[in-house]
Amino acid sequence: MSVMPIIPALSTARLTLRGPEPRDFEVLRAFYASERSAFVGGPKSPEGTWRQLAAEIGHWALRGYGRWMVTERAGGQTVGMVGLWNPEGWPEPEIAWDLFEGFEGKGYATEAARAARSHAYETLGWPTAISLVNRANTASARVAERLGAVHEGEVRHETYGAIGVYRHPAPEACR
Repeated sequence: MSVMPIIPALSTARLTLRGPEPRDFEVLRAFYASERSAFVGGPKSPEGTWRQLAAEIGHWALRGYGRWMVTERAGGQTVGMVGLWNPEGWPEPEIAWDLFEGFEGKGYATEAARAARSHAYETLGWPTAISLVNRANTASARVAERLGAVHEGEVRHETYGAIGVYRHPAPEACR
């Protein structure tokens, strides 16, 4: 018997953000097997991907928020994973995004991250948020900047090394 945390769904003009489920293993396995996952701890073996999926679902149970699987409303294809992330060892709560192969350049990361940030600010009452971006991940840095986030320095993480910290505008500036 599987017990899943209750995860709210969010909608934007083009996307649906829904909780991760066991059925997402295959699309995550493809992502984490590719070099596209290099900035987020990949590539990973199928076992490592299963552990990551378990962590994504478990984050919701432990924190009451997490990352959503992002699907296109027209067609239902899963385009990535976006949401709120704050595992042990993180500097502070983050708005994070990973897009899958073939879905970059369409504004999906920005659109989904904006919805996730609204949820963090308006529903959860976060007073601030960051996004962590590897300095070589220029596409992700551009998403952060489109969201109005400002690079404020770097943190050193035991697994990921030096990571750029982008501070999002305060809730009142996003209204």
